[in-house]
Amino acid sequence: MNIPTSSFQFLEKLKKNNHRDWMQEHKKEYQKNEKQLKAFYAEIEKGLNKNDEIAKVKVFRINRDIRFSKDKTPYNVHRSVSFSRAGAHRRGGYYLRLEPGNSLMAGGFFDPEPKDLLRIRKEFEMDASEVRSILDAPKFKKAFGGFNQEYKVKTAPKGFSKEDPNIDLIRLKSYFVTHQFTDKEVFSEDFSEKLLYHFQLLRPYFDYMSEVLTTDLNGVSLLE
Repeated sequence: MNIPTSSFQFLEKLKKNNHRDWMQEHKKEYQKNEKQLKAFYAEIEKGLNKNDEIAKVKVFRINRDIRFSKDKTPYNVHRSVSFSRAGAHRRGGYYLRLEPGNSLMAGGFFDPEPKDLLRIRKEFEMDASEVRSILDAPKFKKAFGGFNQEYKVKTAPKGFSKEDPNIDLIRLKSYFVTHQFTDKEVFSEDFSEKLLYHFQLLRPYFDYMSEVLTTDLNGVSLLE
């Protein structure tokens, strides 16, 4: 199933008319596009379930939370969805953002809770060779480049040495990767295949991190 070009046409118009009156006037157009997009999300969920197990599909609201934002425009000018993996033993999540000129997929661990973040950092302090081999795998590196570098501490987190050979990994506050798609790719007949291919590339990373986050530093399972 293809992403309808009308979905981007709507978002481009919304960007120029980001107010409630306009949205109310174009509510039926919005609802039609949402129905088509949700059918596409269902197709991706089905594809993911062939090699994984998805517990939840979350379609993010088009309404923005403007309570603490200087930008008071009421609507997002993109559509986003996440696919959560099932079970405590499966960690990591899949994400898709659709926006004219700025579409991307992402996967990994965005802003993990403090306990998980410390566990990840301790693992990398002890031995980062396995995660580096995953990051350096040719297909993975070509698709993603490496971890997103936007969220990190300036030098070293408390309790870690800034001289640690793995400080480039330890100082990160999130551990996720992204891949951009052009509008042409988004509207192509094989977009779902391309998207699922990039999601599938995440599995070695998810398998590794799932083991890290469900064991202690001695490798003993934390799951009952």
